[in-house]
Amino acid sequence: MKQELKGRKDIVLFDLDGTITNSKEGITKCAQYALKAYGIDEPDADKLEFFIGPPLKNTFMEHYGMDEETAVAAVAKYRERYHPTGIFECSLFDGVEDALKSLKRKGYRIGLASSKPEESCRRILEHFHILSYFDEVVGATMDGRIDSKYEVLQETIKRMHIYDTTEAVLIGDTRFDVSGAKEAHMDCIGITYGFGTKEELQEAGAKAICDSIEEAAEYIERL
Repeated sequence: MKQELKGRKDIVLFDLDGTITNSKEGITKCAQYALKAYGIDEPDADKLEFFIGPPLKNTFMEHYGMDEETAVAAVAKYRERYHPTGIFECSLFDGVEDALKSLKRKGYRIGLASSKPEESCRRILEHFHILSYFDEVVGATMDGRIDSKYEVLQETIKRMHIYDTTEAVLIGDTRFDVSGAKEAHMDCIGITYGFGTKEELQEAGAKAICDSIEEAAEYIERL
């Protein structure tokens, strides 16, 4: 039986990469694959962590000086390896399923809001048998119409019929999550086990910063 919610936050949205899944291996290997097509060799995966989180096109443009047309082609090259192989080169972070199960049991509505293509999000959640915990899954569109975290959150708000964004909270690991949430007029709880830093989350204005998904879930229940 669902418990009556005591707090004012009853909608919990999750980022995917760096929050639910440790996707470093798949993303960095696909980035290496795409960059190699343009004569760029970067064997150190740690130096490619900036690919995790923001839209891929923006990353290719910002970090490698590509024009938009070239960046779009680089994204296509990235996906050439990602869709058959890289998508499942990831793992669930500890405690994720238990936290989802607990929030669901207590009556929270749960959504996914990721800058990763929506089809990929669903495939990953299905792969780890956690799709059923989510009331809605929203990701980027392949045509770029929905790309940034803010655009993803706007679509999430629409689909989940969130009329008051103060009733929702986003859990994410980077400044992109925090800034996107602020733009959408909702709070963001930053987590430190992902790919952002505590300092960047603080600077971006996270509502709170937690070291585990369990801590984040417990914090939400106190709001």
